[in-house]
Amino acid sequence: MKTPLPSAEPSRVSIDDRSTMVAGIVGFGLTIPWLAGLYGALRPDDARWWFGCTGFIALAAAIWLGNRWLLFKQREHLNWFANPWRKLAMLVTANVLYTAPLTALGLWAWFRLSGQPVDRSAIELVVLINVTCVLFVTHAYETVFLIRERESDLTRVERLERLRSQAELAALKAQVDPHFLFNSLNTLGHLIVRDPPRGREFCDLLAEVYRYVLASRDRDLVPLADELAFVRSYHRLLALRFGEAAVQLDIDEGVAGRGGLLPPLALQTLLENAVKHNQTGDGQPLVVHMQRDGDRLCVDNVVHARSSQRPSPGLGLHNLDERCRLLTGRALDVQRGTDRFAVRVPLAWAAAAP
Repeated sequence: MKTPLPSAEPSRVSIDDRSTMVAGIVGFGLTIPWLAGLYGALRPDDARWWFGCTGFIALAAAIWLGNRWLLFKQREHLNWFANPWRKLAMLVTANVLYTAPLTALGLWAWFRLSGQPVDRSAIELVVLINVTCVLFVTHAYETVFLIRERESDLTRVERLERLRSQAELAALKAQVDPHFLFNSLNTLGHLIVRDPPRGREFCDLLAEVYRYVLASRDRDLVPLADELAFVRSYHRLLALRFGEAAVQLDIDEGVAGRGGLLPPLALQTLLENAVKHNQTGDGQPLVVHMQRDGDRLCVDNVVHARSSQRPSPGLGLHNLDERCRLLTGRALDVQRGTDRFAVRVPLAWAAAAP
C-alpha cells in the first residue's frame, strides 16, 4: 500500500486575483446602490451623486478586501479536509459579522451626509444583497483554491512517481551493476569453498537486500526502525565482502526509539555513497555513524578519500534530496568538510500523513 503524501497542513497555493478584485469592487460599488435606489432623487449633475459613487466603491473595497483577508487567514489555520464543518461555520460567521455591520454603518452615514431620510428597508435590502454576494464570492475563491490545490497535488504526485521510479531503478542498477554482481559472485564462490557457513550467510543476505528493495518499491515513506534493520543487513553484506573491520556501522542506541518515517533506501544510499567515495581496509576502517539529531537522522563518516577517485555526478544524493523535499517538505542538510562528511536526513511522522 502506498503511503499518502503529508497533507495535514493547509495548502500554500496562491492566486493572482488583482484584475478580478478591481472589476468586482467597481462593479458591486456601482451596481448595487443603483439597483437598491440609494441615490433617491439625486442625479449626476449633483456633486452628492458623485460623492456617493466614490463612497460606495470605497465601501465595496472595504468589504471585499476585509473578507478576502479573513478568508486567507483562515486558510492558514484550517482546511476543508481536516475541519470541514468548523471551517464552514467560521467562514460564514466571519463574513456575516463583518459585512452586515459595515454595510449598515456605511449606508447610515450615506443617508445622513446626503441629506436624505434614513431608509431602513433599503439598508436591510442592501445588507442582504451584500452578505449574499460576499458568500458567493467567497465560494468562488474557495473553488479556485481547491482547483489549484488539486492541480498542485497532481503535479507533486507525478514528480514523486517519477523520482520513486528513478530511485528504484538506481537502487536495482546499483545492486545488479556488473561489477557489483561480479564481485558478489566471486565473494560467494570463495566463501562457499573456504567458509560454507559464511557463504550461506552471504547468499541469504543478498536475497534479503533484494527482497527489501522490491517490498519498498510502492511505499513513499517507511518506518525508521525498518530502514535501520535493512541497513544493518546491507552492512553485513559489505562486511562479508570487504572484511569485518573494513566497513563499520555505528548506530546510536535508541536511535529509533522516538519513531519517524523516511524515504525507503535512504540509509542504504548514504552508506553506499560513503563506501564508494572512501578508502576501506583493515588498517584504515571506514566508520559510518548514525545518530538522532532532533527531528533528523545524522549519517556521517571521517573522510578517507580514494587515491583514484572517479568524478561522480551526485545523482544519489540529488534524488534523495528531491524525495525528502516532496515527502517531508524539508531538504537534506549536507555538510562537506576536508576531514568529515555528514548528511542530516529529515524525518516525517505518522500524524503528518492522515
